[in-house]
Amino acid sequence: MDLSLSTRTVGDRTVVEVGGEIDVYTAPKLREQLVELVNDGSYHLVVDMEGVDFLDSTGLGVLVGGLKRVRAHEGSLRLVCNQERILKIFRITGLTKVFPIHTTVEEAVAATD
Repeated sequence: MDLSLSTRTVGDRTVVEVGGEIDVYTAPKLREQLVELVNDGSYHLVVDMEGVDFLDSTGLGVLVGGLKRVRAHEGSLRLVCNQERILKIFRITGLTKVFPIHTTVEEAVAATD
C-alpha cells in the first residue's frame, strides 16, 4: 500500500490529509511534506489520519518530529483520528498526552488547546 498526501488551508490551519500506510517505506514522504510546510511558513498543522490504514513506529517518529518543528515556531500540530486501531497505538505509546487528537477536521481547526 502506498501513501497519499494532499494539503488544503482551512482558516489559519494547514490540513494534511493522509491516506494509506505510514510505515518505514512511506514515512519519509510524510516527513518531506511536513518539513516543506514548516519551511514555507505553515506552523499550525492538522494531520487528518482518517484514511490511514496502518501506522508503525517510524510513522510515529515522523509525527513527533513534525510537532517539534512547528513548536520551534510557536506552532501546533493536531491529529484527526477516530479509528480505534490507530488510536490504540497513541494510547499504548503515551502519545495521547503529547498530541491533541480530534475526531473531525472541523473540531481540530476550531480547537484552541
